[in-house]
Amino acid sequence: MAMPNTDQIKEELELFDIGYGDDSVLDKMVEQCLCHRMKGEEIVLEWVAFSTTKGGLKLNMDHLEQFEHEALNKRNKSKQATRREDSYNRTQNINSLQDLIKAEEEEENLLDSYSTPAKGSQKRALTTPENPQSKRSARMTSPGLMLSPASFSPCATPSQKYSVRGSRGEVVSTFGESQDQRWNGQKGQREVSVRTLLSGEDALTSSYKHMFQRLRDVRDVLTEKIEVLGEELKVHFNIEEFSPVSLPAQDQVTVLGQVCCDSNGKLNAHSVLLEAGQEHGGRQVRLDLSDLREYSLFPGQVVVMEGMNTDGVKFMPSKLYEGVPLPFYSTEVKEEPDEESEPVMVLTACGPYTPSDSLAYDPLLDLLNVISRDRPHVCILFGPFVDSKHEQIEKCQVTETFESIFTRCVNSLVEGTRGIGCKLVFVPSQRDVHHHLIYPQPPFTLPDLSKEDVERVSLVPDPCTLVIEGVTFGLTSTDILFHMGAEEISSAAGSDRFSRIMKHMLTQRSYYPLYPPTEEINMDYEKFQQHGHMPVTPDVLLVPSELRYFIRDVIGCLCINPGRLTKGQVGGTFGRLLVQRRCPDAEGKRRSPCLSGQVVKI
Repeated sequence: MAMPNTDQIKEELELFDIGYGDDSVLDKMVEQCLCHRMKGEEIVLEWVAFSTTKGGLKLNMDHLEQFEHEALNKRNKSKQATRREDSYNRTQNINSLQDLIKAEEEEENLLDSYSTPAKGSQKRALTTPENPQSKRSARMTSPGLMLSPASFSPCATPSQKYSVRGSRGEVVSTFGESQDQRWNGQKGQREVSVRTLLSGEDALTSSYKHMFQRLRDVRDVLTEKIEVLGEELKVHFNIEEFSPVSLPAQDQVTVLGQVCCDSNGKLNAHSVLLEAGQEHGGRQVRLDLSDLREYSLFPGQVVVMEGMNTDGVKFMPSKLYEGVPLPFYSTEVKEEPDEESEPVMVLTACGPYTPSDSLAYDPLLDLLNVISRDRPHVCILFGPFVDSKHEQIEKCQVTETFESIFTRCVNSLVEGTRGIGCKLVFVPSQRDVHHHLIYPQPPFTLPDLSKEDVERVSLVPDPCTLVIEGVTFGLTSTDILFHMGAEEISSAAGSDRFSRIMKHMLTQRSYYPLYPPTEEINMDYEKFQQHGHMPVTPDVLLVPSELRYFIRDVIGCLCINPGRLTKGQVGGTFGRLLVQRRCPDAEGKRRSPCLSGQVVKI
C-alpha cells in the first residue's frame, strides 16, 4: 500500500468540495491513515459517510477526534472480528483437506493390496513435482542456494518490483560527522566486546511459562511503577507531598497518578483520566486540560500535576512535571583514550527480509553483500525473519516448517559473515511466526551452532540493553513508535511526534510504557517488571518501526529508527553507526561517546 500524503488527501477532499481550516487538518488525516492502515481515498470516503450521518459536520481538528473515536476505532474492531472468522474457516478447510488426503491414501492402500508384486505400489507422491526434494540440497552451504525460495515455497518467482528498485545505497538520513567518516573497507578486525548489561537472574535467557497472571499481580506491578517514578519526581522537583486525586481542595495541590482513558477508544483531550496509586487511594478523576498550554500525554504515563480540584470530580492542572531519565552507564576504566583507535562500526537492520509478494530472500542476500563490502564489527539484526504477516505464510503456502526456514535464514547469515569475523546479534520479533508470542520475548535458540560461531553470535531477548565496547545500546523490535503514535495526544508547539515518543520512553524508563498495550501485544507483567524497564539511559536507542526512518538526539541519547529492510514489494532501509567510547575526564566524570550514523536504502 502506498504511503498516504497530504497532496493525495487534498485532491480527494477537493473532489467532494470539502473545505478545511489549515494544513494541520491534512496532517491529522495522514496520521490517522498511518495508524489505521488506510489509503487517502478510503479515509475521505469514511469521513463523508460519517459527517453525513452527523448532519454535515465541518472538517476540523475537534470533529476529526470525534471521527476517529466513533468511526475508525469501530472499523478496526469489525476488521479484527472478520479476520478471526476467516482464520477459523481456513483452519476448517485445512482439516477437511487433510481428511481427504487421508481417505485417498487408505483407498490407494486398499488397491495396492490387490495388485501383483511386480507392479508394486502406485501411491501418488505428495510432493511438488516442479520442486523435488533431494538429500543433496540439505547440505548446500552457499547463502544464495540456502535461501532459494524454490526449496521451501511452491511460488518461487522473485519479486519484480524489488529487482528493479532505484536509489540503491542512497543515504537518506544522517547524524554527526557522517559525511567525513569512512564507511567502506574497514581494514583489519579487532576483538570487539559485545555483552548484555544485565546477567544472571536479572537477564531473560530462556523461555518461560506464561498465559496465567492474576489481576491483582498486574495491579501490583502498575502500582509499583507509579510509586517508584513518583518518588523520583518528588525528590527531583523538591515536592513535599502528594495529595489524593479525588480530594476536594480550594488551594493548589500536587497529585501523582497514571494517565488513562475513560473508555476503550482512543485518548483525546476530553477523555483523559488520572488514576492514583494504591498509596493515594487508587481513585480516578477526570482531567480538564484547558489551563495547560503545552502537554503530551498517553495512556499509562506516570505524571505529577499541580492544580485545583474544587469538587472532587474534575482536576484542573496548571502545571505538568516531566519525567526524569536515568543516569547513563559508566565504566571504571581510567586510562587516557587513544585518539588514533578505530571506531566501532555497527550495522543494524530489521525484517521482514523478503518482499511481500515473494518468499525470495533477495533483500537478505543484498544485506550480506553490504556486510561483506563494509565489514562492520557488529551486526544487530531484528526480526521478523519468518514474517507472520506475509501472505504466503498466512496461507501456509510453504513446503517446510517455519523453524526450518528460520534455520536456513540464520545459517546463511552466520556462514556468509564467517570470513569477515563480525559479531552477530539476533533480536526476536512479535511477528516471528515460529517464536513465542509474548512480551518480554525470550531469545531465539540455535542448538546447532558450532563452537566457533557461538563466540561471535549473541541471542538476546526483546527488549534488552547491550554494551558494545563500553557504549550502551537499548534494543526493542516491538513497534512502540507505531503503538504510542496512535495513542498520544499533544498540544506541544514546535516539537515532532517521534522526538516526543522517544523522550517519553527515556523519562518513563521503559521500553514499552503504554498501558493498556495494543491488542497484538501479549504482556506478561511479572516478567515485564523484571525485564521491560531500562536499567540505564542508553547511549543509543534502536527502535525499528513501520513509520518513517529517522536518526536524532533526544536528551543526550541517539535514537534511531532504521526502518525495515523491505517496505511491501520494494526495498527499504538499514542503519549504520560509528561509535567510539571516551574515557572519563581528569575529574572522573563521564564523557559522552562520539557517535555518527546514517540511514541507507538497501
